[in-house]
Amino acid sequence: MEAVLFVVGFGLLVLGAELLVRGAARLAAAIGLSPLVVGLTVVAFGTSAPEVAITVQSVFASRPDLALGNVIGSNIANVLLILGLSALAAPLIVHQRLVRWDVPLVIGVSGLVWLLSLNGVISRWEGAALLLGGIGYTVWTIQQSRAETRDIEAEYGREYGAGQGRRAINIGLVLAGLGLLTLGARWLVDGAVAIAQALGVSELVIGLTIVAIGTSLPELATSVVASLRGEHDIAVGNVVGSNLLNLLWVLGLAASVAPNGLTVSPAALNFDIPVMMAVALACLPIFLHGNMIARWEGGLFFGYYLAYLTYLILAAAQHETLPAFSAAMLWFVIPLTAVTLVVLLARAAHAGRRKVVRPQDKTAQ
Repeated sequence: MEAVLFVVGFGLLVLGAELLVRGAARLAAAIGLSPLVVGLTVVAFGTSAPEVAITVQSVFASRPDLALGNVIGSNIANVLLILGLSALAAPLIVHQRLVRWDVPLVIGVSGLVWLLSLNGVISRWEGAALLLGGIGYTVWTIQQSRAETRDIEAEYGREYGAGQGRRAINIGLVLAGLGLLTLGARWLVDGAVAIAQALGVSELVIGLTIVAIGTSLPELATSVVASLRGEHDIAVGNVVGSNLLNLLWVLGLAASVAPNGLTVSPAALNFDIPVMMAVALACLPIFLHGNMIARWEGGLFFGYYLAYLTYLILAAAQHETLPAFSAAMLWFVIPLTAVTLVVLLARAAHAGRRKVVRPQDKTAQ
């Protein structure tokens, strides 16, 4: 019965997120938000709704490892799995705003979460501070968009026809999506806990893998479809925005409502949070390189996600091949990737200097 609840809850989450994204994106477009900001805020909020529902439900069920594992695992999956598959489907152009503001913010907030976790708990007031930061980021992003794109409102108003009838339909989609997400979250958490207990696997690992992938499916579907349709701003903005919202809104809300704050296990502190930080750092040189994510870079992301899942599974099973696998990753794969990222960053910096010098040369002539 628990397995049935897990599968049905999983389906309700996906369906609820789809309805929520569809209704919310149309409403936001009608009031004049750019595609990038729609991806960073509205679509990111919609696709992060499963993480909100799962994490808060896990906190109330006294399952802190499941709550934290869901947030960390979703952030890792968003970059490595979703951006990886999206770039494999079609190379992704990266907006300059993401490189200048949003990706550095993801890196900074990831580091802040790690610092807050060093004492083994993210307290309620620390969670409230993260939540306030999320509110501030959202308000600032929307204000920036409205200031820069005054003509978007008329364009999208003509496209979507912002009549009262259509607005009512879109509001209905949003409410229906929220209802399905709430019900699906409850069933998915119950099923996941039962499966974890039956298999003897820790709830942190279940949260980092099954639940994280499940709640990231809306982001995956949205970004892959947007990539295939050439909507690069929505595809990449959805992932970057979701990661910021997961850390600020989802984690902040979970720590705020937990009676004694959100407990952070040593396993998450020593391994999974540093992996999340490393993944965020890896985005910067790849995004800077040609302002795009090439197919081979998408393949690199996806390959690392498979390696991360393999490590989690081997560690959970205490498999005899774990030491050899860890050694290969530590002494060969990771150093080779680090060198590649440094080269990409150096090339991007060199290209940036050339762009600055060229206009001066022309003026001197």
